[in-house]
Amino acid sequence: MRATVSTGARLHVGFGNLSLAHERLYGGVGLALAEPRVRLSATPAETVACRANGDGVDTDEVRAYATTACELLGVPGVELAVEATLPRHAGLGSGTATALATLAAVARAHDRKVCPRERAPALGRGGRSGVGVAAFECGGFVVDAGHPTERFTTRPPEQGDWTVPAVLARHALPTEWRVVLALPDAEQGRHGSDEDDSMRAVVESADPSVADALAALTVRRLLPAAAEGRLGAFGDAVAEFGRLNGAWYADEQGGVYRPPAGRVVEELRESPAVAGVGQSSWGPAVYALTDADRADDAERAAHAALDAVGSDGDVLVTRPRNEGAAIEVE
Repeated sequence: MRATVSTGARLHVGFGNLSLAHERLYGGVGLALAEPRVRLSATPAETVACRANGDGVDTDEVRAYATTACELLGVPGVELAVEATLPRHAGLGSGTATALATLAAVARAHDRKVCPRERAPALGRGGRSGVGVAAFECGGFVVDAGHPTERFTTRPPEQGDWTVPAVLARHALPTEWRVVLALPDAEQGRHGSDEDDSMRAVVESADPSVADALAALTVRRLLPAAAEGRLGAFGDAVAEFGRLNGAWYADEQGGVYRPPAGRVVEELRESPAVAGVGQSSWGPAVYALTDADRADDAERAAHAALDAVGSDGDVLVTRPRNEGAAIEVE
């Protein structure tokens, strides 16, 4: 039996609260994307083997997750063929997408049932934000419930000793919407122990009034715009949500947006083809919301923005993804 799993990236717009003064901590906000994608196939084997079926495909992360997945499922091994992977530590959710795609492929190849949400903590995923897990499960625009603050203080629980935050709200987004990704040629975003240290510093000093502003923004503007499919209002609210989050991170990343993403955001804001601009997670990925009619103009604006900051990065036009991962079994 061969199982093939394919899933797209995600944008992480920000968190609803990073202050210990409130009852719930984190509370991720983001949306699933159709592209770029992770795509891999798995067949049962006696050991874990992994090969690349495409240029520039990184198999190290897949092999590590496959080893853990086999241990969790109690199966001897798997042979994986990796056709596509996401840019690592770029703000697109590569870790969670890769981990859950690998887990699902191993399980289906061995005819095992698995709940990605339940197994994600054992793979080291879903510890702060539940957006990546929800994007894998069902796609769409997602707001998660966060964690009780007494459990996630400045030092989170031990590895895997958590549950993935529940989905508080989820909306499918209009099919005519588009997302332009600008990926500057820059250092990877914070990850691993560096990210843990930065998050601890942010939480220790976070202004609780920012969370109050974000709560009002989410309920009064962001969720209504998503539910009603109003691109302009949604774009404005998403951009404001990201900007307010950036106030928490300014000391850690060198500004409301990290360099050079901040300059790319500033350049893209000037385009009339763009409805809202922001930085995904720690960057360097920058996203711009638009629609099918203005996508070409927005794409040109993204190239011009990268040129303006002197970056040789990439630009990709994609769309929101309203469905979960695709799983095929032969």
